[in-house]
Amino acid sequence: MATRCDMALEWQLEKVAETAAAQAVQDALTAVLGHINGGPGRGRRGGKELERLLEAARGTAADAGEWHVVRMLQDALDYAQGLILRPDFDERYRLTRDGRRDRISRDYLGRTVWVTHRWMVEEGRAYLRKHPDAGAAEFLDHFHAQGEDALFMEAPEDRPGRWVIPRGRAETALWLERILRDGRVDIEDPALAARDIAASPEELALLAADRKGRLVIQAAELRRRAAGLDELRAVVEDPSASERELQRALEGQHWIFGGRFVGEAAHRRLVPGDEVDIPLIRGDGALHIVELKRSMGLKHPLVVRHRNAWVPGAEVHKAVGQAVNYLVGLDEDRHRIREEFGIETRRAGALVLVGHPALHPEVPEEEITEALRTFNAHISRVEVLTYKELLDNARRSLGGPDERRTEAPSAVPWAGRELLPLPPAL
Repeated sequence: MATRCDMALEWQLEKVAETAAAQAVQDALTAVLGHINGGPGRGRRGGKELERLLEAARGTAADAGEWHVVRMLQDALDYAQGLILRPDFDERYRLTRDGRRDRISRDYLGRTVWVTHRWMVEEGRAYLRKHPDAGAAEFLDHFHAQGEDALFMEAPEDRPGRWVIPRGRAETALWLERILRDGRVDIEDPALAARDIAASPEELALLAADRKGRLVIQAAELRRRAAGLDELRAVVEDPSASERELQRALEGQHWIFGGRFVGEAAHRRLVPGDEVDIPLIRGDGALHIVELKRSMGLKHPLVVRHRNAWVPGAEVHKAVGQAVNYLVGLDEDRHRIREEFGIETRRAGALVLVGHPALHPEVPEEEITEALRTFNAHISRVEVLTYKELLDNARRSLGGPDERRTEAPSAVPWAGRELLPLPPAL
């Protein structure tokens, strides 16, 4: 960024010179002002030399013990480097208006705050009318998402005088930023590049259409997914991990549940009184809920011995019953949910994640898996999996090694695999 040098900086430095006592400090400030006024004609001169002179004057003031001058010169240097904005700089030193506070800026700031709060109140009332059962967290998440999307505000050509905030654009930008930051592409500012691409559908389409661009995106996305899977495994294998911690580790990683899911629903409270842990959307538009129980911290046995076989324990039956109750509520309220959220729940299914084979070291993992598969074969719309089986399935989908295999894995887990689809938002 170019060094800024304008009338405000000159006036501030003249004020600094009036307060300096030591001759050496005054001489240093004279050198700074001489440089500023040494431009061609009446122009001011800045550049790196101005920054050097300001730093030298600051050091001279420090040697003289004039710390108030040091502070003022630091402000001058920050302003020249763009670290302090002009309105703040002007207000701090009362450079205009005969030393009075800036009433225009004050009124503008007050009006802006008033309009913002008025909009938030109206928007909040509208949101609560549509979502009367929304909790405080959902209410705040709604405004947080709108605030992020506001950075991508558009001015449609066919609607003069009106502006549009595209919903979900910030999430797309964040996804791109992570890809660019994690990939092997040297970009000076991944966040800025991601926002530029996300703000331009044309650039995004060109990147997705180019084979090399897609290869870069897909390789980075696979690396991100592998890293997310490792983080999830650490939580799953932690005996103290709560259901909420497991939920946080799974949120935003719908790919882990398989290719038939295209994303997560924005709302978890679809039926009054019920809040599902993770609401997935299948490719046909139907809902599929995920009910989470503890993994290594399960308080009751995952399987128990019944006669000559292992069968699911009471914790599994309780979780399945809870999932069935959710499905009943979704069925009964399906018309309202479809009209309000655009989600089909008549064909909804459920997945129960519970326990880990390591809880029963005395039972072979194959027998635990077989017991749950036999149980799944006799119930409809609900499936039970251990976290271990979910992780193994996800690892295989990335082309990584199965933990039960003995051969050496490929050096590049995704080598030779087809490209993954881009997110639906794109």
